[in-house]
Amino acid sequence: MCYISQLPYNADRVHAAAMYCADGRVGEHFDDFMQNGLKLPRYDRIALPGGPACLAGYNQARLEEQGVIDELNFLIDAHKLSKVVLIQHENCAFYAGRLNVRPESMKQLQIADLTRAAYSIRHHTKLEKIEGYYLRITSEGVVFDKVELE
Repeated sequence: MCYISQLPYNADRVHAAAMYCADGRVGEHFDDFMQNGLKLPRYDRIALPGGPACLAGYNQARLEEQGVIDELNFLIDAHKLSKVVLIQHENCAFYAGRLNVRPESMKQLQIADLTRAAYSIRHHTKLEKIEGYYLRITSEGVVFDKVELE
């Protein structure tokens, strides 16, 4: 099979990356938010189960943590990243299944993990411009709330 994309190629970089969960149910929403909400087309993607949770110090994600730090350092150097956007989402299977977090505790922990992940990125890469968001599903649609990272 051969498929030819009808999208034009643009080699310009936006010098930003996003780290989020690999959950395919919200993949298009992540793209929409990054491209249209934050005006960051062609951003670099780091998608894995739990997204930023791998940088929050969990033993269950220690292998992923080192890999993600290595990849971030590579992207910072090769793609001249100046910004990373961290996104957590409601009802994440990584938190429920791998970390055994109860639904009523999940959002609070995920928001705290955004801060821990930002600290880890700053510590290991020296990158300072990091933003955090929490995706929640409402009757009005998929909402991205900004999270202040301390």
